[in-house]
Amino acid sequence: MGQFLFKNFGMLDPTKDEILGGHELLVEGNLIREVSDRPISAPDAAVIDCAGGTLMPGLIDCHVHVVLGEVYIRQLENVPLTLMTAQAMVAMREMLDRGFTTVRDTGGADWGIKAAVDQGYITGPRIFIAGRAIGPTGGHSDSRRRTDPGPMCACCNALAFTMGLADGKAEVRKAVREEMRQGCDHVKIMMSGGVASPYDPLDSLQFSLGEVGAAVEEAHAFGRYVCAHAYSAEAITRAAHAGVRTIEHGNLIDEPAAKLMAEKDMFLVANLVAYYAMKERAAEYGMSGEMLEKNDVVIEGGLRSLEICKRAGVPVAYGSDLLGQLRVDQSREFQLRSDVVPAIDIIRSATTIAAKLLRHEGKLGCLSPGAFADLLVVDGNPLKNLELFGGQGRHMSLIMKDGAVHKKTLH
Repeated sequence: MGQFLFKNFGMLDPTKDEILGGHELLVEGNLIREVSDRPISAPDAAVIDCAGGTLMPGLIDCHVHVVLGEVYIRQLENVPLTLMTAQAMVAMREMLDRGFTTVRDTGGADWGIKAAVDQGYITGPRIFIAGRAIGPTGGHSDSRRRTDPGPMCACCNALAFTMGLADGKAEVRKAVREEMRQGCDHVKIMMSGGVASPYDPLDSLQFSLGEVGAAVEEAHAFGRYVCAHAYSAEAITRAAHAGVRTIEHGNLIDEPAAKLMAEKDMFLVANLVAYYAMKERAAEYGMSGEMLEKNDVVIEGGLRSLEICKRAGVPVAYGSDLLGQLRVDQSREFQLRSDVVPAIDIIRSATTIAAKLLRHEGKLGCLSPGAFADLLVVDGNPLKNLELFGGQGRHMSLIMKDGAVHKKTLH
């Protein structure tokens, strides 16, 4: 079992408020074996001199769509599953290149993509999957044209492959059970309107309390949880009362909804960068004016939602939610949040908070013995300069995932 001994670094342990000097770290196999403020004896280890850089855990993005390779998702109707998979392979490698060693897919990626990563056929982050995102007829998962008479064929249509429709408690139960059968780590449901869907208003309520309760009950029966796409305070409140664990987006949250989330130990997964990127560039990739008008509504509440959740004590995880050509902005979320959130808290959103959301505390997002060896060496101090996470990973001189070196420019 191979060993790597890391020396000469400042240690960014997200459980601390500052970078620590004078430490060494030993990796054995795919795990961190030892972290010490004294020299570690490992005569057979390959020594990695970090040249004074910052050693920290790999980053975690809790809201990605690795298979949604088009900004205007309706264009996926013309994409076969083979092409969709090839595009996802490129996207996942680029995420790892940016230092994201773990991602949580919230609609689209299936067990085949996950197995391909685990078995080494695809180079990319470890991935937690939702399978198809489930919504009601006419909701955020329903991208059919008004003239489409029935369901789309999932075998040759990438858009149909990534989303599912269910109406009524019985259909919701069956849909969730199918996703559990397919090996999903969590269930994604739609509870309000969305930007990228053509016909549902942002403030529309999707899925009744009974339907959401059915989804939650079935997910819990498999030891899983439900995450909900929701913008409005009313949709968030409905989700909270029904037992949903995480809210995706939440831009239009209010103080009472945030207080309820805190009382129920829920998480918010914010992704401000998606709205800024869409506002700036989505029109050139085919997104309609009506969709961009909805985007203007949610972008206004983005930073405010972080402030509301901070006051209420709701943990906020890192998310990007970028589609297709906009994914290059994945790391920009760090800079956008810095207007209202301290750097260490933003880093925690992509490490310790994200790991807790994934139910992998002590294994991901930390520098603890027994944790997975997902490590970055950053050329500088991210606590003083969050832009070091940008540049498509150019400021990262080492990226290690699961004990394997993905990138190393250190001498």
